Amino acid sequence: MRPDTDDYRRLFLNSVPMMDVRAPIEFNKGAFPQTINRPLMDDEERRRVGTCYKQHGQAAAIALGHRLVSGPLKEARIAAWKAFAEAHPDGYLYCFRGGLRSQLVQQWLAEAGVEYPRVIGGYKAMRRYLIDSLDEAVRDCPLVLVAGMTGTGKTEVISALDNGVDLEGCAHHRGSSFGRHATPQPTQIDFENRLAIDVLRRRAQGTGQLVLEDEGRMVGSCSVPLALFHAMRSAPLVWLEDPLDNRVTRILGDYVIDMQAEFNAIHPDDPQAAFDAFSEYLLGSLQRIYKRLGGDRHQELQGLMSEALDIQQRSGEVQAHRAWIEELLTHYYDPMYAYQRQSKEARVVFSGDQQAVIDWLRHKRM
Repeated sequence: MRPDTDDYRRLFLNSVPMMDVRAPIEFNKGAFPQTINRPLMDDEERRRVGTCYKQHGQAAAIALGHRLVSGPLKEARIAAWKAFAEAHPDGYLYCFRGGLRSQLVQQWLAEAGVEYPRVIGGYKAMRRYLIDSLDEAVRDCPLVLVAGMTGTGKTEVISALDNGVDLEGCAHHRGSSFGRHATPQPTQIDFENRLAIDVLRRRAQGTGQLVLEDEGRMVGSCSVPLALFHAMRSAPLVWLEDPLDNRVTRILGDYVIDMQAEFNAIHPDDPQAAFDAFSEYLLGSLQRIYKRLGGDRHQELQGLMSEALDIQQRSGEVQAHRAWIEELLTHYYDPMYAYQRQSKEARVVFSGDQQAVIDWLRHKRM
């Protein structure tokens, strides 16, 4: 049998598959990207065992657990664990602290003829490792931020760099009023775990400096870890420039063409439901900035957007969306970013188009 492990670094760097045997309610609050939930107890069983533990102690709680998970139910869960072990012979199992639950799963698997190792310390120790590793990276690695007007392709710059860390990718959100995707964002804990693992991998490749997009504290509903955000507020900036027409084209691709594809993927057999959901996304995103736009500007943009959606639904043509995108950039986003540029001018160390910025970041180390 492979030994149990506490080599958390290797687990995360190699995306080792792991079986989380905690209850679904625990898993849904936070887990790791390469894990699958195969619980020892469901939420109600866990609740009952926990109550028993508080009232009657550990021995009574363990006995109750054995009574609740027995017979055909026990056999079904062992079969699910065996299937995971057979599909992932290089994997591991874990519970919250690496204690009773993971040891019991290990024991029942062994009795069924499968020797399978567990993660020592469980979820809690791995989570602590990721928090500490991100704090260490913030302390030890200089940061450079990519800033620029909306639609200049900042994420494209980040993805082109071996030391680029994609906050928006980790948060599954584009960081603006129109930034949500068709599928939900991760929980805060899942976002932090994804981010820490990404940074861990960059550092393992020899990266001494990290490049991130200039973001606010919130990326959608996800909050940038405080230590990282504080470091970002004083980090040098590179300013990405691109003509308005290119930016309109990029936003058309991101927020119209790609978003419609996302909703189509969710409703593959119902094109009308997909288009309705896509329309609701666009109009709802505009509504969220109603107060900042003002009533007249919002009404104008809503009219342009509704007309473009009508044309798109009738003909499939998307170019009419360029009208509201250009208006939104010119009269809303650009003035806001111009003000931010002015307030951050002293931190700007380089400006240029996408290729110039990528080349500068690849060859310049602060």
